[in-house]
Amino acid sequence: MTSDRSQFALLVLQWVLGFIILAEAAGFAFSPTSARSFAKTGMPDFIRLALAWGEIGAAILFLIPRTIVTGGWLLIAVLACAVVLHMLHGWWDVGALLVYAAATWAVIAGRTQPLATN
Repeated sequence: MTSDRSQFALLVLQWVLGFIILAEAAGFAFSPTSARSFAKTGMPDFIRLALAWGEIGAAILFLIPRTIVTGGWLLIAVLACAVVLHMLHGWWDVGALLVYAAATWAVIAGRTQPLATN
């Protein structure tokens, strides 16, 4: 794959991932169904809102060209917190969160590598 195609693939991955996470985080923050489901965990609601708004902020930064790397690392941190919270509650279905974190890492790695010349 040429460098141009690789960079374009990373750009597409960045935008798709950023918008999917942004949409899911907005649903987590604003959906009454999510609020009711989260209330059943016994954790205070501010944790749900902190995770959701952290994800929203990180996803927005991840979509801005100058802040891709910073937003990406923040996104990985928020996703890691979500994985830990899920696992502490015995919810082992964290595959999607891990895929999101890995994809974010791939975009960051692609953006921080110097471009190869062909």
